Amino acid sequence: MTSTTHLPHLTVEPSILYFGTPVALLSTENADGTFNLAPMSSAWALGRTVVLGLGADGQSARNLAARPDVVVSLPGPGQWEAVERLAPLTGRDPVPASKPRGCRYEPDKFGAAGLTPQPSVAVRPPRVAECPLQLEARAVDVRPDAGGAFLIVETSVLEVHATADIVVPGTDHIDPVAWSPLVYNFRHYFGLGPQLGHTYRSETARSAAAVRG
Repeated sequence: MTSTTHLPHLTVEPSILYFGTPVALLSTENADGTFNLAPMSSAWALGRTVVLGLGADGQSARNLAARPDVVVSLPGPGQWEAVERLAPLTGRDPVPASKPRGCRYEPDKFGAAGLTPQPSVAVRPPRVAECPLQLEARAVDVRPDAGGAFLIVETSVLEVHATADIVVPGTDHIDPVAWSPLVYNFRHYFGLGPQLGHTYRSETARSAAAVRG
C-alpha cells in the first residue's frame, strides 16, 4: 500500500494571486487610429469566448470600452524579455496615479518591445508576428468587476492563427507537445515542463501519435 504524506498548510496573505497563468499581449486601437500593445496575465477561454481581466485605468481597458476589436497574441517562453520590456510602459498620458512607480508613457509599444505588428484578417488591431499563437477577437461585453478596480471583458474569437510548427499536420489541432505558453507565476516567467499525460477527451494524443508514428 502506498502511504501519502500530507505537508502542513500555512494560512498566508500573498500580495497577488497569479498562481501560474499564461501571458497574453493585447493589441487594441487608440482613439487616433494608432495601436496599443499591453501584456496581461488574466485571461481564460470557454469555447470560443476568451475572458480578459484588465486594470480599469489602463489604455487597453479604455480602448475596448470604445472600440471592441482586439488581438490576443500568446507569446512562447522565448519572448519573455520582450514582454518584460512592455511591463513598465503605458499608453496613457499622463500616467494614471494607479500605475506602479516607474511606469512611463510610451506611444510606440511595438517598437519599444522590439516586436513586429502583423496585419490582422478580421479586426483592425495588428497581431504580434513573433507570437506563435494569435487570436483575433471582438469584445461583446465590457463591465467593471465587483470592486471597480478592474474591467471584465468577454470577447468572441473570430480567427485563430498558429505557426506551422505547433499545428498537428493535416489537422486544425494545436500540438500540446510542440506549443508551450509563457507562464506568469507569482511575477516570475516560466515555460512548461515535460508532458505528464492527457485527458480522456484529448484529440491531439491520437492524431499527433499517428503523424509521428
